[in-house]
Amino acid sequence: MIEPCIREVNGEAMAEPWYFGSECDGGFAEYAVVSSNHAHKIVSEFSDIELASFPCSYSTAENLLTKSNVKAEDIVLITGASGGVGSAAIQLATARGATVIAITSPEKSQEILDLGASKVIHRDESIVRTLGKNSIDVVIDMVAGKSWTELLDVLKPGGRYAVAGAIAGPLVELDIRTLYLKDLTFFGCTVLEHNVFANLIRRIESGDIKPIVAHSFALDKIVEAQEAFLEKKHIGKIVLAVSAS
Repeated sequence: MIEPCIREVNGEAMAEPWYFGSECDGGFAEYAVVSSNHAHKIVSEFSDIELASFPCSYSTAENLLTKSNVKAEDIVLITGASGGVGSAAIQLATARGATVIAITSPEKSQEILDLGASKVIHRDESIVRTLGKNSIDVVIDMVAGKSWTELLDVLKPGGRYAVAGAIAGPLVELDIRTLYLKDLTFFGCTVLEHNVFANLIRRIESGDIKPIVAHSFALDKIVEAQEAFLEKKHIGKIVLAVSAS
């Protein structure tokens, strides 16, 4: 499996990491060249399609949990829980022993509970009214948007907020007093911590987490795959098969 956060190219360290398939090409290639530091052997009975669902979303989720130091005694609130990163974060936080509360749509609630969440909040519910202020240790956010201030309200004093997305809107309003009076810590999470991908491999091999493949399409059906993605009816990942075999 290839670590998607590329720090080394042609034997030289990058000043700023690339992401495989983003800053560097190769995401749709059948063969690609990558530094051996970023190529990880994995022993698993999962198929190639199932394994392909792990690298990007699950490493992002593990990075969010690593930077915010999620521990077994923590209560963790996860937004965007039905997406690739959100559904991965549920499994990975549960594997750490944390208690997970997830935000999703009503029609996806049972599947999110089946992944390991102990409680589900629907998107149109008031987070503060449902959970109460100062009730959450860590917020894992992929959404932001108009309800963002509630995420800080439910954090306990000394709470941690980690973010890797803004699908509901990137502009939010922050009362800076909330940040300093509650001694909150914010984590922006893009570049992977050095141990994140190796830890993810161990989780896969030990059976702590499972792939969630909603659909799989051949590469020449990429338009259909993108249309399915935009419908937002799926949970987990949509995978492209780049090899005819």
